[in-house]
Amino acid sequence: MKRITEYKNLFEVDANTNLKQLKKTYRNLVKEWHPDKFQDKDDKAKEAELKSQQIIDAYHFLVSINPETKVETAEEYKTSTVSGVADFHWKKRVLEMTFIDGAVYEYFGVTEKVYQKLVNSDKQARFCKRSVFNSYLYRKSKRGAGATEKKAY
Repeated sequence: MKRITEYKNLFEVDANTNLKQLKKTYRNLVKEWHPDKFQDKDDKAKEAELKSQQIIDAYHFLVSINPETKVETAEEYKTSTVSGVADFHWKKRVLEMTFIDGAVYEYFGVTEKVYQKLVNSDKQARFCKRSVFNSYLYRKSKRGAGATEKKAY
């Protein structure tokens, strides 16, 4: 959740910002902080390089959690959640879940208590359907390699 807040502050956006506004803000920030605007010996050159990378990362992240993106990918998400859970990891309130079809999603704000209940559940996929999938902010993070070969819980 800290990362989400940090990125939203960088872009000066809120939860209701649409993709068009996000893209416009992104372009303006990239123009302002593009490394090519600064000389190599300038102190701001290194700062601009780091800042531009942060802007790019923030943009991709904010697009991935945007409600418009979720609407576009709703069917794909539903297919993944139906296919079953292959693996999961929890760290700092982020639950990364790999599905049997290879899709990997991150769920933000998952408490340790919920994670412990997931670990101790005899039917983890059912627990996720009831307590995780529709309860937390999520984004598709990557495609897992070889995830289709893992056993479902």
